[in-house]
Amino acid sequence: MKRLILALCVIAAPAWAVKPDEILDDPALEARAREISAGLRCLVCRNENIDDSNAELARDLRLLVRERLVAGDSNEETVAYIVDRYGEYVLLNPTAEGANLLLWLAGPLMLGAGLLMGGLYMRRRSTAAEPEARRLSAEEEDRLREILRE
Repeated sequence: MKRLILALCVIAAPAWAVKPDEILDDPALEARAREISAGLRCLVCRNENIDDSNAELARDLRLLVRERLVAGDSNEETVAYIVDRYGEYVLLNPTAEGANLLLWLAGPLMLGAGLLMGGLYMRRRSTAAEPEARRLSAEEEDRLREILRE
């Protein structure tokens, strides 16, 4: 029974991150706040959205999102405000524009370059002439026989 309770607590822990005093009275605004929060990274927890994080900074970001929505900002304006304030790192799914475009393309470009270099190496190696088999000198043959006798 204790294991079941523990498992339920672990599963439900992220749901407890948003405190009841943070929830907006308007269900439509609260739904928008949850939608925005799902795309914002907790700057303390790294790859966790601010709704799932218990960090104090995540709470501040959740409150900021709700303040902007109550003030009448659209979802895009709210996200833009937070990105202007905290940088693009706060987005869980960063945009593929500007400097980020280089980061998005770096992986596939490096993979392509590696495959190209590997293909060229294999092609050059397959067309290379076999090295000549060199015979042992008489002295080397004598030394080999000595070693094999030991």
